[in-house]
Amino acid sequence: MSTPTVREQFLVISALGANPMELTNVLCRASHENRCAVVTSRLTRHGECSALILEVSGSWDALARLEGSLPVLAKRHAFTVNVVRSAALENRPQALPYVAYVSSAYRSDIVNELCQFFMDHNVELENLTCDTYQAPQTGGTMLNATFTVTLPAGVQISWLRDQFLDFADALNLDALIEPWRPQNPM
Repeated sequence: MSTPTVREQFLVISALGANPMELTNVLCRASHENRCAVVTSRLTRHGECSALILEVSGSWDALARLEGSLPVLAKRHAFTVNVVRSAALENRPQALPYVAYVSSAYRSDIVNELCQFFMDHNVELENLTCDTYQAPQTGGTMLNATFTVTLPAGVQISWLRDQFLDFADALNLDALIEPWRPQNPM
């Protein structure tokens, strides 16, 4: 999609429901019918529940129509919905995207410890995925986490990498931080 015009605004819609395909279909159709465009979307399944996040663009009146239709659709299709008005993310040409991968035996404090590390170093979080699973050999619960982060301009990358690896070693985490690479390079 091209860059939105100045008059376009954004809604961020979060919805929870049992049927991921119906949830996605209903919200994407409603966006299209109200002359709005889906800019970004993420769907994840969590047990029997699915979570869908959509960023939708359009003129203020198109977004208002869409926003007004959502409670009725949520009731009819048995999902919950929350809507927030948003602005486009400001362009950060000097920011550097990186990915941190972490694997370890599961402890409930690991994710918040990692978040605190990044906050202490003024690193912005762009995306986070965490999954737990049973280790086949031991049966213990394991954690895999992937943090997509944006390093501030001027940061000494080798210094931050060393700090991160020392931090991970202190917590007994298997960790790696490397530059982000697009999934489908052109």
